Amino acid sequence: MKPASFEYHRPASIEEALKLLAEHGAEAKLISGGQSLVPMMNMRLASPSHLIDINDLSELAGVRKRGDLIEIGTLTRHQEVASSSLASEHCPLVSQAASTIGHYAIRQRGTLGGSLAHADPAAQMPLVARTLDARITLASHAGERELASADFFQAAMTTAVRPDEMIVRVSFPVQQAGERFSFKLFSRRHGDYAIVSVAVVLGTQEGRVTKLHVGVGGATPVPVRLDTVLEELLGKTPDEPWLRSVGLAVYHALTPEESARIPAIYRKELTQSLVSQALKELLAEQEMEPV
Repeated sequence: MKPASFEYHRPASIEEALKLLAEHGAEAKLISGGQSLVPMMNMRLASPSHLIDINDLSELAGVRKRGDLIEIGTLTRHQEVASSSLASEHCPLVSQAASTIGHYAIRQRGTLGGSLAHADPAAQMPLVARTLDARITLASHAGERELASADFFQAAMTTAVRPDEMIVRVSFPVQQAGERFSFKLFSRRHGDYAIVSVAVVLGTQEGRVTKLHVGVGGATPVPVRLDTVLEELLGKTPDEPWLRSVGLAVYHALTPEESARIPAIYRKELTQSLVSQALKELLAEQEMEPV
């Protein structure tokens, strides 16, 4: 199939792009990499009357360190995030996750902002943003506003972005001393969307767990961070019983929707397994293999 007819715009400035969004509102869609939007348009799942191409807005691209934050522009390609020395050094979970997105050609075109705006429950970058509690900055003609990732993702493929707004940048906290990160996913074939993916942040000090964030994608309509169920496991030694407790807590906390194609219990067990693998590897890196 081919997309429905639309009017094409290619603004030369952010101001011009925001003016077009204010003028056309819900009838307009932004396009950068087009890795999600173009297939949806071809299948008539999306039929914008106006397509606003922001690829000329180079000021919206790039990875920067600002104090204790890594700031990434909305137009930054996944491959640039994956290969960024700044991201790898100061926020390795972001670069790890970006390196697993699709195939090389997709990473060369797809953008961070596009992935967040599309908000596919199985996508990598929404999960990382939620796990790290990233701050997402939106711009409109009225100015800018900043949202926590927990408020940004509202439902499957639904975000808090208003029709006259665009994502301009995303801010991730830098890695703290004693922290380690791991990203794992399971898919049927390399490059496919994950059936389940997990992002883990582990902090230890003097042989005890000081921080534990577990984010899960693909199991629920929006990525989730399972903090509350893991609070009682902080301050403890990460031995084998501790690992089993984490796995069971994650298993019981998830409530995936039942599906004939992928049963809910399969997603729960798969998530439990991926979290356990991630934690074992992180503890081994810290020479704290559980006994």
